[in-house]
Amino acid sequence: MAGEHSRSLGKGSTAPGAVPEGLIRLYSMRFCPFAQRTRLVLRAKGISHEVININLKNKPDWLFEKNPFGVVPILETCKGQLIYESPITCDYLDEAFPGKKLTPSDPYERAFQKMLLEHFSKITPLFFKSAMALRDGQDITAQKAEITEKLGKLEEILAKRNTTFYGGGSVSMIDYMIWPWFERLEAFELTDSLSHAPKLQRWMEAMKQDPAVQATMTDTQTFKNFLQLYLKNSPEACDYGL
Repeated sequence: MAGEHSRSLGKGSTAPGAVPEGLIRLYSMRFCPFAQRTRLVLRAKGISHEVININLKNKPDWLFEKNPFGVVPILETCKGQLIYESPITCDYLDEAFPGKKLTPSDPYERAFQKMLLEHFSKITPLFFKSAMALRDGQDITAQKAEITEKLGKLEEILAKRNTTFYGGGSVSMIDYMIWPWFERLEAFELTDSLSHAPKLQRWMEAMKQDPAVQATMTDTQTFKNFLQLYLKNSPEACDYGL
């Protein structure tokens, strides 16, 4: 069964058949922030697609034929072409499909967004590090301070640009690239990391009005419950709530 809220395929499952003409397929996991990037772009551009969820705690062998790294997101076209790594899948969708362009046309603005993404990629591992420390009953004051400091740099950039979104007056690619982790701040018990970041708080409120964001959001308690299972390596984690 395919669909954003379908049960995941795990070890022993059969690989799905060819992608139907006129569709693109996304291999995803309901709670994965990296796959959410791709889901956001698919929604924002109104691309006809199907979703196959993967059990990342009990991976099917065939997943490694789709992506040697064995992670999601992965896109598969009706020609059998495979695209993986979340920023690459999102760039591909923006270039290959018509509709609103999410990537800036200006070369400097494009470079700026890529540099910002590099900065942000240093923050994402800290979220899971602090979650594991919390699980183990450790003090996470140091992790919180590091995250707060790094998010402070993003606050400075937004203040300097003096725009609602990172690309200007409307949502662009970089906003979708970083959003999934902000959506999860409360679940990771990191909301106070933004207590001195009014521009980022305003950005978050503006992002919550975006239709693609609204369509892909997971409520905090559901994500918290998933995370507890995931950090215990439970094979039930990816299908939590179904």
